[in-house]
Amino acid sequence: MRLILLGPPGAGKGTQGQRLAAKYGIVQLSTGDMLREAVKSATPIGRKVQDIIAHGRLAPDNLVVDLVGQRIAEPDAHKGFILDGFPRTVPQAAALDRMLAGKGLALDAVIELRVDEAALIKRIESRILEMRMKGEPLRDDDNPEVLHIRLQAYREQTAPLIDYYDRKRVLRTVNGMAPIEEVTAAIDKVLTAAAGRAAQKKGQQVSP
Repeated sequence: MRLILLGPPGAGKGTQGQRLAAKYGIVQLSTGDMLREAVKSATPIGRKVQDIIAHGRLAPDNLVVDLVGQRIAEPDAHKGFILDGFPRTVPQAAALDRMLAGKGLALDAVIELRVDEAALIKRIESRILEMRMKGEPLRDDDNPEVLHIRLQAYREQTAPLIDYYDRKRVLRTVNGMAPIEEVTAAIDKVLTAAAGRAAQKKGQQVSP
């Protein structure tokens, strides 16, 4: 199973991705995590994007495409994967399509976690406050100013993906503002329906 989770920062993509990975036995591939690990390990890619990440800007397309292509080729991703944080732009989505087609693969679904932006900002600011009160470390991009930059970047560069995948008829939308369990249930329903359509299509292709 190959999935993409779409939604602005704080929409719950990480939480739902973890649940999907556990249920289907596939890997969750977060480009944000991969890039942060590259920064921490001081790899050539990490050194290039360190300042970009700290200021909430998006990494260059060619860099992220290369990083994801390398990760998808690893053995643990052969059974399937969930992409969280990639693609972020239509050119990245087109590059992903070419990459998958070259491997004889295709996406099973693109799930948009739709949220109310004003409520989302309050949710994330509350999370940051709680982490500070507990003395937990914050990431460089965990602050309201950078959050606004990231939301603006999402609106301008990532939101067009909704149209892109809708035209390809793989987009499914769920209410990301619902409680976590309800969001999980809605995604499960979407994937069950998608699996049913895929099985029906396969059956039609092998019928005499």
